[in-house]
Amino acid sequence: MILVHGLGMSSRYMIPLAEHLAPHLRIYAPDLPGFGLSEKPSAALTVRQLADALSAWMQELGLGRAAVVGNSLGCEVLVELALVHPHRVDRLVLQGPTPDPEARGLARQVMGFFLIAPFERWSLAWVALTDYARSGVRRYLQALRSMVDNHIGQKALRVSQPTLVVWGTRDHIVPHEFVTSLAASLPQGRLAVIPGAAHGINYSHPEALTAVLLPFLLAPQEKLLAEDVFLKAGADRDSSAEFDAL
Repeated sequence: MILVHGLGMSSRYMIPLAEHLAPHLRIYAPDLPGFGLSEKPSAALTVRQLADALSAWMQELGLGRAAVVGNSLGCEVLVELALVHPHRVDRLVLQGPTPDPEARGLARQVMGFFLIAPFERWSLAWVALTDYARSGVRRYLQALRSMVDNHIGQKALRVSQPTLVVWGTRDHIVPHEFVTSLAASLPQGRLAVIPGAAHGINYSHPEALTAVLLPFLLAPQEKLLAEDVFLKAGADRDSSAEFDAL
């Protein structure tokens, strides 16, 4: 399984989730080009270029196909990977997917980060600040622009792999209405809600997130397909696809 970080971050804040998943799965957590300890191109790569780079990295490591988990910008990269390199993706987890199509402006996105700050673990702030400093303000803003201009909601309509959308009730960057709509629009989508969590669930609530992820990640592909048929046949698909991780 591959964990893909969000905007300006590195794989470091994926470590709590990786530690919880490691007893069950083989985990990889790369730093995307321009972030963390990876090489820094002269300009930030677009969402499409990041997906291409991730596919090339998988090829280099001999990872033919994997389950993938993304946070924030990582969700956009993974949706792109599933569309452009579908042979690489077995199933997807989109945790805190961005951007909300009703709040694409840069100012709205930045404001959301300030709103969620009180609900994240304080140690995440230090990880974020050091990662932002390593990537640089210019690269951060360039990547943010690519993220905001990316239409994940429209692209999700073409994602054929089983996909789990995960949202925290205190995530003020990503509205509940958006994740509900996104999960419903995915051909094989479902939604999980984690009470009390904000945007960085992989760091702040790794145990609760693991409890949600394992049934989805370890289930045989045919079981996921059967469940999706059941959900699509139900009278209220949104409510039957959503559950809380306590």
